[in-house]
Amino acid sequence: MLDKILPTTRRHALGLLTGAAAMPLSVRAAIVEKKRLLQGPMLGAVTSDQARLWIRCGAPFQACCEYADNPRFERSKRSDVVVTAAERDFTAVLLLTGLAPATRYYYRITLDGAPDRYLVDIDPATQSFITQPAAGTPHAFRLAFGSCAKYALDPVQDIWRVIDDHRPDMFAWLGDNIYADSMHPTVFREEYRRQRDVTLLQPLLRRIPQLATWDDHDFSANDGDRHNPIKSQTLAAFNDYWANPSAGLNGTPGVFFRHNYGGVDFFFLDGRYYRDPNSDPDVAGKTMLGRKQLAWLKDELKASRAPFKMLIAGGGWSQARGPGGDAWSAFTSERNALFDFIRDEGIEGVVLMSGDTHVGELNSIPWSERQGYDFYDLVASPLAQAGGTSWLERTPEVRIRQVHFSGPNFGIIDFDLTASDPTLRFNIVNYRGELAWDDFIIRASQLRNGVESWRDAMDPLSRKRQKNRENGNAYYSV
Repeated sequence: MLDKILPTTRRHALGLLTGAAAMPLSVRAAIVEKKRLLQGPMLGAVTSDQARLWIRCGAPFQACCEYADNPRFERSKRSDVVVTAAERDFTAVLLLTGLAPATRYYYRITLDGAPDRYLVDIDPATQSFITQPAAGTPHAFRLAFGSCAKYALDPVQDIWRVIDDHRPDMFAWLGDNIYADSMHPTVFREEYRRQRDVTLLQPLLRRIPQLATWDDHDFSANDGDRHNPIKSQTLAAFNDYWANPSAGLNGTPGVFFRHNYGGVDFFFLDGRYYRDPNSDPDVAGKTMLGRKQLAWLKDELKASRAPFKMLIAGGGWSQARGPGGDAWSAFTSERNALFDFIRDEGIEGVVLMSGDTHVGELNSIPWSERQGYDFYDLVASPLAQAGGTSWLERTPEVRIRQVHFSGPNFGIIDFDLTASDPTLRFNIVNYRGELAWDDFIIRASQLRNGVESWRDAMDPLSRKRQKNRENGNAYYSV
């Protein structure tokens, strides 16, 4: 009867399954248990003496990493063994310890004590990384960052080739790293797997530290907030697929953490897990970060001695999207109170970073007019996503550079802490490797109370258009 009902290919598949079930367990194990990775390896947080390495296996294996400061693996060390499990999608993070500062390390993965069957002949140089210099050592380094990588629209993602050409020391994902847009947790994990399989992304994942926060599309659906009914499951998926140094606090779940790289403090914020609805009235008490995360951020900022303190969120910091928009513009009461706190506590060196807008931007929020200093929002988007024209109707406090809207792009920041007055240099790079503007350069000494810097930082066209606005004329009339 089955022969008459089922197509030939389905009859064949059924026969294979039936035959496999009848095989002895030892034979079935020999067929199925290929010792291999399905995704990864991916480098996560790296310090001067530790590194985190993410992998996803094809079965429940005992995973381990062998590493050494030479490609011959002489005097090698091994990480602790981690057993991968189905409930975590066979993912694992391996911790490499006892590393020396400013040293290149080579690594290779073993599964159940054997080399990965598919990576046995790989060039060792493709699986290596450099540790940070010793703490307190003045350092210059390059950060690349971006947001909005939609595999469904662009499975090739040529932007990664350009990013690799610019040789960043670290890459930061600023949210919408996948587009799940679902209320089914399994979809999030499937989207992570698809993004990790992008061929041009592989070299960066293996060599360059990757850190991440999330935004609406990798948290729930568009404009998602604390009412997301599956937020605990999407948080679990996020933590299973990234190798950040930490996530939230004991008793306060979330993706937020602080990480120091090269002497710069990076504060990756969670703008979704505790977020009130955008449409709620913007009054005291309305929150994006939640009470405990905000208290943590304030304590960490006060404790930081870094010349630059980068506050990283998915949505933009400016008022461009207006009241009720899916950005800090819907939470200006909380944002302004945070900025006043930074001013009142004399916390220097704060710079803002964000994504989400599908254009590259550089905006300023002039807190020098309130006896503080000027906050700059460095915006890079999208990595792989369609552009739009909605930015034409948005009015941030001040545009320092005109909007870059020609398609996929990423941000690049060169930090130089070797000078007595450390500098930050920012630009946007498009998918052809072209710079969007003249470099924006800010010195640590300009990020102190009482210093106005935004007017001198503007390019000529932005300055003309700002004067139009101040004179009551149309912003784009010149």
